[in-house]
This record gives sequence, C-alpha cells and structure tokens, in this order.
Amino acid sequence: MPRPKWFMPVAVVALLWNLMGCAAYLMDVMLTPEAVAAMPPDQQALYAARPVWAVAAYAFAVWGGALGCVGLLVRKRWAAPAFLASLLGLIVQDAAVFGMSPVPLSATIYALQGMVLVIAVLLLMLANRASRDGWFQ
Repeated sequence: MPRPKWFMPVAVVALLWNLMGCAAYLMDVMLTPEAVAAMPPDQQALYAARPVWAVAAYAFAVWGGALGCVGLLVRKRWAAPAFLASLLGLIVQDAAVFGMSPVPLSATIYALQGMVLVIAVLLLMLANRASRDGWFQ
C-alpha cells in the first residue's frame, strides 16, 4: 500500500511538537536555584517533590518521541519502539506527577497531560500502521 500524502506533513508536525517537549525538558532541568526561588510556592513544592526517576522518565518521554518522529521522517521501522519508549516514559512520569504531588493540581495540568498522552498513543499507532502497511523502507 502506498504511503498517504498526509503522512510526511503529520510526521513534520509531530516532530515539531516533540521538539517543543524536548525544549521544555531542557528548560526544566536547567532551572537555576534563583529561578526555582522565583516560582510560586506550589510550583516550588512540585519541583522539589519530583523523584529523580520521574525526571528520567520525562527524558525518555520527550527524547523517545523526538527520535520516533525522526524515524517516521526517514521511514524506519525503529520509529515504533522509540514511540513505545516515549509512551512508557510518559506513563511513569504521569504516575509521579499525579500520584506524588504534594499540592492540588490544576485542571490545566490534567488537560495538558491528557492531550500529551493521546498524542503519544496516536503516534505509536501511526508508526505501527506505517510498519504494517509497508510505508517504511
């Protein structure tokens, strides 16, 4: 089955989406003590309460997603395992965020993380379909 015309534009948009996640991750892990001190108290509490394994899961989520998108763009079957690693990282990260938060979380956090989860699942499904339908080399 030939690759549909929408595949490459979707892969490009997905890569841009995941690169925004990578940028957010880098900004997060590079926060200075002064920047953390300038946060509202509830955000400081969230930042301080994160275990190292949750930050590592965050890294798997964003970098795995970006790698998966590169895999889509170069039409390689390894895109699906990269997206699976990303999804698993996201699930672990969300378990920490929602299960260990020392402060009440806003509806915006639930909505954003829900949207990220849906997109991660859809990208994994897209990579699996591309592999199954012969859209990859």
